[in-house]
Formats: sequence, C-alpha cells, structure tokens
Amino acid sequence: MSPHPPRRRWRAAAATLAALLALSAWVAWQNLRGDHHAAGAASSVPVTPELVARGAYLALAGNCAGCHTARGGTPYAGGRGIATPFGTVYAGNLTPDAETGLGAWSAGDFWRALHNGRSRSGRLLVPAFPYPHYTQVTRADADAMFAWLRTLPAVRQPNPAHTLRFPYDSTLVLAVWRALFFRPGEFEARPDQSAEWNRGAYLAQGLGHCAACHAGRNLLGATRDDAALAGGAIPQQNWYAPSLADPAQAGVAHWPRADVVALLQTGVAPQGSVLGPMAEVVFRSTQHLHAADLEAIAVYLQALPQRPVPPPAAREAPDPAVLTEGARLYERDCSDCHGAQGQGLPGAYPALAGNRTVTMDPPTNLLRAILAGGFPPTTAGHPQPHGMPPFQGRLNPGEVAAVATYLRQSWGHQAPAVLPQEVLRLR
Repeated sequence: MSPHPPRRRWRAAAATLAALLALSAWVAWQNLRGDHHAAGAASSVPVTPELVARGAYLALAGNCAGCHTARGGTPYAGGRGIATPFGTVYAGNLTPDAETGLGAWSAGDFWRALHNGRSRSGRLLVPAFPYPHYTQVTRADADAMFAWLRTLPAVRQPNPAHTLRFPYDSTLVLAVWRALFFRPGEFEARPDQSAEWNRGAYLAQGLGHCAACHAGRNLLGATRDDAALAGGAIPQQNWYAPSLADPAQAGVAHWPRADVVALLQTGVAPQGSVLGPMAEVVFRSTQHLHAADLEAIAVYLQALPQRPVPPPAAREAPDPAVLTEGARLYERDCSDCHGAQGQGLPGAYPALAGNRTVTMDPPTNLLRAILAGGFPPTTAGHPQPHGMPPFQGRLNPGEVAAVATYLRQSWGHQAPAVLPQEVLRLR
C-alpha cells in the first residue's frame, strides 16, 4: 500500500482543476476573439437615400422577413417561432422600437450581431439566427441594412422567450458550442476566380446562407465543413434540402445558365419547379434580386465541385402488386395533369419523367409533395403558378408508397421502392 495516497489524490485533483481552468480559458477566448473590435466599431457612413435603398435590397437578399415576421404579423416585428431539434427559438423584433426592437441599438451593435453573434448587451445569440453565415457580410452592407431598418415604423412587440430544452438553454453550453463550431470572419474574395463568381459566392455563402439548409449537420446542429452544400434534412420541417453539388439532386452545373436564373427569379424552369421551403425563399428573396446578382449566383452554383451523394443501400425489387396498385392510382389521380407518360404540360404541370425530385434519395420531397401538395411560389415572372392539391386525406400510407414507387420505377427510372413506414414518418 502506498504511504502517500492523500498526496496522489491531491495531485490528481489539482491536475483536473488545471485542465478545467485551461478549458474554460479556451472557451472564453474563443468567444471573445474579435468581439472588442465589433462592439466598439462606430459607423461613419452618412445615411443617404441610396444607402437606405441598398439596405432594403440586401435585407431581401438575406430573406430577413422570412424569419422575423410572424404569421399574420407586422413585417420585421419578430415573434415567429423557429422550431429546432433543441426547442423553439423566436426571431426578434427588427423595427426601431426603443424597448422591444432595435431602437436603442447602434450600427456597431447590429454589426456585432451579424459578425459575432452577440446582442447589444453582449448576450450570446443562438445560432438559429444564422450568424455563422452572416459573419461573412461586410461592414458596409451591415451598415446599409441597419440604415434601412431604422426607417421602418416602430412596432412595440415583446418577443416570447425561447423554449429550448435543458441543457441547450444554458449560456455555458452555447459558449462551448461557439468555441467548437463558430469562428467570426469576413468573406475573402478568391483571386483565381472572376468578379462574378466572387459576387455569387458572397451572396450564397453570406446573406443568402444557402448552407443553413443545403448542408449536413452534426448531432449538435452545426453545419459540417465536409458536407457544405451537399444536402441535408431541414430540421423539424420534414423537407430535404438537396445537394447543390450532385447532378442527381439539385446540382445545376450542366443546366443552361438562363434556366438557373429563371428558377431563382420565377420559381419555375424547364427542369422543374421549387416547392416547400425553397418556394418561400424564391417568393420572399431571390425573385427580387437584380439580374446581375442572379447571374452571379448561377455562376457560383454551376462552378461547385461535383460530389455525387453515395447511392442508398440496395433494396429488393418492388412487389409487382405494388406497381400495379401504383399505376392504378396514378391513372386515377395524377395522369390528367402530369400525362399518361409523365410528360407534364410545359409552363403548367411539371414533367415527372426524368424529374430529379421523383428519383432522388431520400424520397422525402416526393412524399411531402404527394401528402401536403405542391405549390410553386407566386412571382412577378410567373404570377399564376399551378399548384397540386394534398392527397394526405385521400390516400393511406400504403397507397402513397405505392404511387411513389410506381413513379420511381416508370419511364426509365430505377430508384428504390418506397415503404409505407417512410410515409408514416412524414405524416
């Protein structure tokens, strides 16, 4: 038996304490790096009508109203609940009300929120507010947006408290998350790319925050660098944001550039229509962008390195009886619009033959369209889109799986069958 067990225990305790102190110091340093600059930086840019107009345009590019407007509420007055796997976060009031909005904020405070993810008081902001992407926004663009927000009518509307589950409601846990997954920084133009590519990258990576949906996430909700724009499930919404780097999903590298622009501007292209969350993005944001910026985003998206998503595990061939039932349902409920051969009607009903939403894995978006309906956005360039009614009340899960399987096995398609339990998960 050792003659000095208490001494060894004290040494172990001291080592543990030292490790904890070092870890705490590292977390604190990671959360404070660069913050003194953002917090103390005042704006010397004069507020002009041109600056305000640019700020309004940039707010559209960032789709700020999409989160900061409650259903039926005043635009930008906050109060909309954003469901996450960790609880519900409520978007704040961006109007210049002195008590419940940004009325007491300075341009430096606003820049700090975008760049460092901190509120005016220094409180850490939860990353449902996409500051891991907004950190790339330039100070000049932040000042322009703030100048425009100051012109909105002030709305007194206190924000509901977030309802995050333990331990995600802890500031300490948030600080550790930020230390692990967030680094403030600005967009750096690549000299080996054109000015147009760099503009598109700046809009897509920063204000457009495309990766907030189109990237895989780890178990703690942080976007994975190894899965940037490679597709991912949209938390709590039961939609899948397809990979922008895979031609079998949402990659557009081989599209005519005009078709990419048309999809972002009108929601419709010869290859298909946007649905679900992307329809809202087109409606609230991209349809309002200048032609030059849409062209720049198209240039950037078409230049993404191609990374096909690995195919799913092989499944058994679908039961012929399932295909027969799916064909019957398609003839009854779908063929009048989409055609007997899935050819659709250009400008009205999308073709299903060769449609990537039909053959994509996972089949989430196909099932969501069948269950909840498909509604492209109303845009200036396509003011009267044709929608598809929901079939959730007409078809049971087995029937939905049957018609989806039929679509995925018809007209040359060879996508795996859909199982009824996959439909149940989305209902």
